[in-house]
Amino acid sequence: MSHSKNPFVRGYDGLSVQRLLAISYDDDCPLSYLPLHVSQSHLLDSQVERHACVFCDDFALITEGQNVPPELDAQCPSHGIARNLVYAVMAEEAGQPLHVGDTYSEEAAREVVRRLRFETGFYSRAWEISSAHITEEAGRFLAELADIATPSGFLFVAFRIPYSPAVGVKLIATPWTDANLQQVEGITAEELRQEHRAKGVPESLVEVLHLAALADVRMLVFDADASVLDGLTLYDDE
Repeated sequence: MSHSKNPFVRGYDGLSVQRLLAISYDDDCPLSYLPLHVSQSHLLDSQVERHACVFCDDFALITEGQNVPPELDAQCPSHGIARNLVYAVMAEEAGQPLHVGDTYSEEAAREVVRRLRFETGFYSRAWEISSAHITEEAGRFLAELADIATPSGFLFVAFRIPYSPAVGVKLIATPWTDANLQQVEGITAEELRQEHRAKGVPESLVEVLHLAALADVRMLVFDADASVLDGLTLYDDE
């Protein structure tokens, strides 16, 4: 079955970044996009952009300021100018290449790939993260909430996961933006944050819950054995 017909499939398979030359060669023709031959893949962007090149259906070679072996030159019947470089985000579907989009720097392309990739253990609006992202005090607070009826006004509900030390949180009325909270609760995101602090929610837990809710996460599971989330504070409690 094609992934596009499977409603459970999220994201793209085989995400990668390709460095391509945008080549002009005729006033009446659109730009051609081709990779550099592997022998020139080390060239800097400044050594490629706005330089003369030769190309074929599979690759291009910069000729301006570069020595091109005769056997490679013979494979490239067309001449043009490498106007600029693009970094194409590519994927696969049913074994076939799929063009996702273009950026103008490798860093930007890698960031697109990072955002599009659903890494193992991280799923859409349900996240499982290491309990090391909250203090031990916050972990105890959350466990105690899970064992009682969570008081009203928290906009989250804690719950135990059977046969596991992990504790889950159901976030309510996400995303916790000013616009959405004003419509649903008549408060701002900062007012909700202050309410949580006033109710004794530990600061490390407040921070994680508000970051998750701002990203429209609905289910959050804290587990000591889960992966850590890059960019999120870690607490090295005793």
